[in-house]
Amino acid sequence: MVAREFSVRWTSEAFVFATAQYDSGDWDSAPLVPANVIDAIARYTSLPVRPQGVSVPLASEAIFQYPLVYLTGHLPVRFTTKEAEVVHKYLQRGGLLFVDDHNHDVDGAFNKTIREEIRRVAGPLVALSNTHELYKAFFHFENGPPTTSHEMNGWGDNLIHEHLEAVLLGKRISVLYSNKDYSSEWSYHPDNKRFLSIDNTKFAVNLVVYALTR
Repeated sequence: MVAREFSVRWTSEAFVFATAQYDSGDWDSAPLVPANVIDAIARYTSLPVRPQGVSVPLASEAIFQYPLVYLTGHLPVRFTTKEAEVVHKYLQRGGLLFVDDHNHDVDGAFNKTIREEIRRVAGPLVALSNTHELYKAFFHFENGPPTTSHEMNGWGDNLIHEHLEAVLLGKRISVLYSNKDYSSEWSYHPDNKRFLSIDNTKFAVNLVVYALTR
């Protein structure tokens, strides 16, 4: 993996990692992820980044401040009328919603319901090519999305998901969907990265850079 140069399209003073807060389900199921992603941005890039993340209600137009919003959970997700309206506007205005199934289970309630909600507010998900520019936005991932240790651990759907899925607006990703359970993969204190031979949060850097530059 090699890093590349990029120019920032969003002009806020510092990147803020935003976690989607929604009325149904367990939106806060991965509380350690924000600090770990923030650490990766500070560690590998020169981007200004706030040291703490925020939780942003999907029914609030406050989400328009954030180029990337992360949504995860285990339980069924049903957007309220207001949540659906605001999310649709957010995506149309250039925001990127990154949705990760914390169950990594294609038969699970989160996967089934969030797909229906994504279709309702944004359109159908399609397989994202493993040669998409997302995988070259900062680090270069030759084989597309990195596999997680949680995909073949005997629970969830016990499958390796070779592709992420996306809703595209023109050529831009507006919704990125993962069954790979990055929510579990990145759920540890950043200090523990010193025990890893490869930092598994590097892909998060690509997500942030892509959201800021496209």
